[in-house]
Amino acid sequence: MANILECKHLKKQYGSFTALKSINLELPEGKVIGLLGPNGSGKTTLIKLASGLLLPTAGEITIAGNKPGVETKKLVAYLPERNYLDLSKKITKHVDFMSDFYKDFNAERAYEMLDRLDIDPKRPLKDLSKGNREKVQLILVMSRDAKLYLLDEPIGGVDPAARDYILETIIDNHPADSTVLISTHLIADVEPVLDEFVFIREGEILKHASVDEVKAEGNTVDGLFREVFRC
Repeated sequence: MANILECKHLKKQYGSFTALKSINLELPEGKVIGLLGPNGSGKTTLIKLASGLLLPTAGEITIAGNKPGVETKKLVAYLPERNYLDLSKKITKHVDFMSDFYKDFNAERAYEMLDRLDIDPKRPLKDLSKGNREKVQLILVMSRDAKLYLLDEPIGGVDPAARDYILETIIDNHPADSTVLISTHLIADVEPVLDEFVFIREGEILKHASVDEVKAEGNTVDGLFREVFRC
């Protein structure tokens, strides 16, 4: 199985602070993978490097064999932790923009998901609740036929019922050969949808394994996380 993302001695510094400490990581195609760690562990930095928003201080990161750039943006769908949409614009305008900007964007799929949630696409985002705005952002990202989905804390700011919908949307709408990387510290919520997980703390990879391996040992990812990250 080919790797969609590879990191080799990847390091990122912000001034004197080292956010990522020479990490090595390989993520295969066709998997749902949790990037799991406490706040401030380096999850967002790694995702921004993969999306091309940051440059490494040292080492390298590649997407399908290419350094992040113009070509990899065709392969990567990125959901940032914070809102990135113009709240004054109607949802239809955002769908039109995504359709114009990304050849792999499926507008029909987006409208189907909006309809399922009873969200009127003719309404401006500012008229929606915070939870529904986050659902719209996710719908726009998951309506692409990307090779790598980078989702930074997609369930962090919503209620438990919304979390269930968001996770269902992720699983039901990504192509079978694509990889989904979900960054979160809410381990128990995402564990049921994961194939693999990566534990990260203070910029270092502590463990990368399959969920089945942990289950075979009579444990859960959430249980193992509590053991590894115990204060």
